[in-house]
Amino acid sequence: MIEIRNLAFSYGKVPVLKSISTDLEEGRIYGLLGENGVGKTTLLTLLCGLKKPQEGSILTDGENPFDRTPSLLSRQYYIPDEVAPVPMKAETFAKEKGRFWPGYDHARFIAIMKEFENDLEKKMNQMSAGQLKKTYISFALATGSKYLFMDEPTNGLDIPSKSQFRTAIMKYTPEDSTIIISTHQVRDLENIIDPVIILDRQDVLLNASIEEISEKLYFDYGTTYREGALFSEPLPGGFLQVLPNVDGEESKVNIEALFNTAHAHKTLIKEMFNK
Repeated sequence: MIEIRNLAFSYGKVPVLKSISTDLEEGRIYGLLGENGVGKTTLLTLLCGLKKPQEGSILTDGENPFDRTPSLLSRQYYIPDEVAPVPMKAETFAKEKGRFWPGYDHARFIAIMKEFENDLEKKMNQMSAGQLKKTYISFALATGSKYLFMDEPTNGLDIPSKSQFRTAIMKYTPEDSTIIISTHQVRDLENIIDPVIILDRQDVLLNASIEEISEKLYFDYGTTYREGALFSEPLPGGFLQVLPNVDGEESKVNIEALFNTAHAHKTLIKEMFNK
């Protein structure tokens, strides 16, 4: 488990995260959402130990990520938005780097690369942006890491590759792993992420499972506009509307609409999900 308590971080005099407290549980794929500049990438780099909290603390299974202990480093992997095009064949890169992760499985790397229709023998600095990103995703999943941090992993992927990515995440991650995916491409991932975290400026608006969200909000895909809707978007032949779920009705959560609702009603959403 990852425990975040009163976490704060600033760039100079500009605060990015302020008094963030939340838990990230095992066996979950978290979707980390937020506008540009709210600190999603900063939070990921703090979680994996590349930055040091200026206030507060992060504990991953009781360890401070910034201590960079071999025991914790061997159980986590971070994919930044922009990955390095190293002048090595993909398979050579994986064999050499995989030695640092006790759970690395080279056969799994090969299998994922094949599912991505990626060339094992191609040098990474000769790959397209999408091919390069798929190579790093394949390697990350092959490490067997308990903690995976991914910053915009579907950027640069074409439509078939995005489907392959969702399949690979579900197929190749251990049941007790914790995955945190920062993304703007909500529709690419909404069928696999649960829970959802929405960051606001220096704050957490929401950290809730899909079940909790559907208990408190109702997503109406009807033909009639409903008074009291927190968010409404026209669809062909009707509307997508988000309302407080006062009657305990069941509905399919639309994460993009959820984000827009939270953005428009920050205080209400925070009160609703932090009682």
